[in-house]
Amino acid sequence: MAAQQGNHLMEAATLSEAAFRLVCDSRSQLGESPVWSAAEQVLYFVDIRGPSINRFDPAKGELRRFMQSEEIGCIGLVRGGGFIAGLRSGIWRLDEEGKPLAKLADNPEDTGTSRFNDGRVGPDGRFYAGTVDESRQGKSALYRYDAKGLTRLIDGLMCSNGLAFSPDGATMYHVDSPVSTVTARSFDRMSGTVGPERVLIDIPNDPAARPDGACVDSEGCYWLAIFGASVVRRFLPDGTQIGEYPVPVRCPTMLAFGGPDLRTLYVTTAGSRRPPEEMAQFPESGSLFAMNAPVAGLPEPLFDENL
Repeated sequence: MAAQQGNHLMEAATLSEAAFRLVCDSRSQLGESPVWSAAEQVLYFVDIRGPSINRFDPAKGELRRFMQSEEIGCIGLVRGGGFIAGLRSGIWRLDEEGKPLAKLADNPEDTGTSRFNDGRVGPDGRFYAGTVDESRQGKSALYRYDAKGLTRLIDGLMCSNGLAFSPDGATMYHVDSPVSTVTARSFDRMSGTVGPERVLIDIPNDPAARPDGACVDSEGCYWLAIFGASVVRRFLPDGTQIGEYPVPVRCPTMLAFGGPDLRTLYVTTAGSRRPPEEMAQFPESGSLFAMNAPVAGLPEPLFDENL
């Protein structure tokens, strides 16, 4: 591991000029949940407060918005087309333009103070999505959805975030944003169950800068957006930080690899409910940014409705 860590540190140094650049002036209120479609060669992402699903075609520089009737926290691509999505009211099946086809499961929490937040399709083809407790009483949770229904996996959260899986599918990473730690748990692909947590990364406790969304690259490194700090950080599987990349706005939210070779790293950002002086300094807040990554990402799993 020591030799591997040294190589990565040298790589980070030679790539010091890598930086995120504006690729889509989307000005989302709260951009989140970027997902690359290999079949279409486009990036989908949500604006939670828009609320909308957004389709960005990098080859054409074209953005399309599919408006939603309620806040939408996360999406996953479905085998055969369309989306599975976590909205305030629950888990929904949507068509290719974001129109509702069926409600799959109710949000089991009080929707007056709870909505679905960060989530993604797991390596097993099931959908994993967590909630945010807007009352800040630690009542939110992380759930698994499959053909058997909605199953609670982790309790006692305030804001479920940072969900990602190791390349071999044996480890699940997770964040409860206000706690400012990244945890790792064993993951069983056959059953979709998780083991006890262990703290992998301690983020300095700063109310103005907290861990948000994440993804994993093909080398197993964990990339984490630090909301409020204008940076994205890269960590080895053992939790060692090996890179920090500036984002030209204050609040990056979540990451996804895309492009034909999966070497373009996209990051969504927040553009509402921020101080006026911040918006004056960073007028592109809420837009989509990207950089050339030092390593490729992983193909996005598709939700399997038969599981």
